[in-house]
Parts: sequence; structure tokens; C-alpha cells
Amino acid sequence: MQKEDQSVVLDEQQTQAARKGLKALIPLANGRVFLDYLLSSVADAGYSEACLVVAPEHEELRRRYQEEIPLRRLKITFAVQEKPLGTANAVAAAEEFAGDDDFIMINSDNYYPVAALTGLRELKGAGVALFDQDTMLTRSNIAAERIKAFAVGLVGSDGRLVRILEKPTAEVLSQLPRPLWLSMNCWRFRPSIFEACRRIDLSPRGEYEITDAVQYAIDRLGEEFRTVLVREPVFDMTSRSDIPSMAARLADVPVVL
Repeated sequence: MQKEDQSVVLDEQQTQAARKGLKALIPLANGRVFLDYLLSSVADAGYSEACLVVAPEHEELRRRYQEEIPLRRLKITFAVQEKPLGTANAVAAAEEFAGDDDFIMINSDNYYPVAALTGLRELKGAGVALFDQDTMLTRSNIAAERIKAFAVGLVGSDGRLVRILEKPTAEVLSQLPRPLWLSMNCWRFRPSIFEACRRIDLSPRGEYEITDAVQYAIDRLGEEFRTVLVREPVFDMTSRSDIPSMAARLADVPVVL
């Protein structure tokens, strides 16, 4: 997001937010930022509380949702991830918020279909929403080469997750049954995930990976993850080139937080 792109025309506010790398706070339309739309969809799916896991210096997020924006449907709290050590580390930071309750975890730079969020809310126990690759290729704003490199969920005959395959090769993909179901970090967790997050080792890239924590929960803690299979696209806010298309796509979407 911070990388300059001369082919993209942004207004001054969008440019400033992009330079800071604050994807969630990219202004889109009608005074709304990207995260407003995501949080509104969370409320549309029936959730009433949200915890934003932030870096220590992200006071702009706190100020927006604690002081500037009226909240009618959501109670928003914050947890601090002291260092950028991966998604499992971010989940661990929210343990006090979750307590003994099940909860969902999603990325703040993806816009998920309400059907996926609702499907996870209606599950009992742990679960994951997986997204049809063909639908993602034809209807998402994400480049095809990126989609083809996304993690794939292997689903058993009983509808439970067996494993997440990270960055599968073309050869591996060719041998998998169709359709391919992609993981977009849309999870429902039980409190057992916190133990898994504490037990795993750093990955080769120096992060605590949520897929490692999930596999630990399956293999070592006996956790079962049911799957919600979704044939709707997920949209992405990764680079500056995504901003105009997302602004147009969400312009008429009502936001009620």
C-alpha cells in the first residue's frame, strides 16, 4: 500500500492514508473508510462485539472508533499486538477479549461476504469459511496469479477441515479434487486456539502462523473445524490500485456501526 503507483489517481486523504500503510483507514466514499464497511458487514451478520488488534502506535484507529464514529450496533474494543509477529500472535493478543467464548477472526484488509460471516456465527464449535476458487477468479478484484497461490483447504467427506495447504505448487493443485476451496483467513475459533498459539514455533519467515496453530489444534488438541463453503467472492485492499475499484464497489453500500 505504501508503494507509489503513478497509474492510480487518488485524492489527498487517500494518498496520505496509503503513505502511512493504513489499509483499514483508506477513505472510500461518504466519509467512510474501508474498515467501516467491513465492520458494518460484521454487524449485518449478527455480531454485536468486535475487537481490533492494533500495533501500539495506531492511535488513529482508537480515536476513530472511540471518539469520532457513533456506534449503534457494535461494541468495539482494542487489543495491542506489541510486535508484528504474525496472525497467531495477533489472535493471542485478543485472549482477554474472547475469554471463554467462541469468536471469529478475519483480516482487516479483506471485505468478506455476509453469508460467510453468518455461516460461521451459526456453527457450533470451531470452523472456517472456504471460498470457491473459480468464483474468486471470475468475481473478485484480486489478480489471478495471486488467487492461484492462495492456501487451499482440504475438506474431508464429513465436511470437516483436514489441513490447510499453504502456497501449493501447480503440480499439487493439479492432483487435488475440484472445486478448490481457498482459505482467506475467515475463522471461527474456540478458546483452545490460544493454547495452540502459545505452543507453535516461529515459522521460517519469523512469524507465528495461524495455519500452524490450527493444525496444532487439530493434531494435538483434538479440535474439529467444520467448514462453511462459500461461492461468493472476497475483495481485497492490498495495493493502491485496489482503492478506486473498492470505492466504486462500496459506494452504495449502507454503513451502520
